[in-house]
Amino acid sequence: MPEMPEVQGLTTFLTERAVGRTIVRTAVGAIAALKTYDPPNTALHGAEITAASRQGKFIVLSCGSDLHLVFHLAKAGWLRWYETLPTTLIKPGKSPIALRVALDDESGFDLTEAGTKKSLAVYVVRDPQEVPGIARLGPDPLGSTFTREVFGGLLRGRRTQIKGLLRDQSVIAGIGNAYSDEILHAARMSPYAIADKLGDDEVDRLFAAMQTTLTDAVAEASGKPPADLKDAKRRGMQVHARRGEACPVCGDTVRSVFFADRSLEYCPTCQTGGKPLADRRLSRLLK
Repeated sequence: MPEMPEVQGLTTFLTERAVGRTIVRTAVGAIAALKTYDPPNTALHGAEITAASRQGKFIVLSCGSDLHLVFHLAKAGWLRWYETLPTTLIKPGKSPIALRVALDDESGFDLTEAGTKKSLAVYVVRDPQEVPGIARLGPDPLGSTFTREVFGGLLRGRRTQIKGLLRDQSVIAGIGNAYSDEILHAARMSPYAIADKLGDDEVDRLFAAMQTTLTDAVAEASGKPPADLKDAKRRGMQVHARRGEACPVCGDTVRSVFFADRSLEYCPTCQTGGKPLADRRLSRLLK
């Protein structure tokens, strides 16, 4: 799933390549992906893209102040950029393309989604705050106002596992499954630690790990075209999606806990005192 660093990389790329260009046409390849009808997607035709920005894991392409193309790539979505956009006709339901956007210099992009579970979402709105997922976003962890004190306040009173809290977009915007694994590994913290029970030193460590992990990942994504961002993300992972490999810090074997539609990865030596986590959602450390 694209998370904040990759989405920021895509936003930076679109700022450099699409801002200032005019949208010639759009073609919807997956009707279910288009979540709005007023304004219609055809309202974008002839509109100049004036800005590209990121809100959590959403990308916002603005055409002036009152028309915006917003999309969320979900778990299996991606943006495929073309310097010369294909002219083949998109047949709804017959390809992975959810939306095609053609620009006035013959370039453009497709929003694509792999797999059978379709969650990619596209919105055409007058105000990005009309998108429900944006309206309920928590603060951006790399925002200038996101301090250690703000972070500590978000943890207080929340008797929930820290892994889930980091992934909760209404608490902190932009972090998903992969980077929460990486942050917790860097902080030497169990994914099952309870947020409200963390001591000051643990909160300090977690905040520092969050800032460093995300800042480094955003820097790594910066300047890369969309086609290179996924590989860059994989190369930067220390534990996520590395089950069975050696932890780069201590050499222990990276373990997984599997859930219905995802897994988490962690290092027992670095994060759980050497004890493996039982492989079920509500488990505690094995005795």
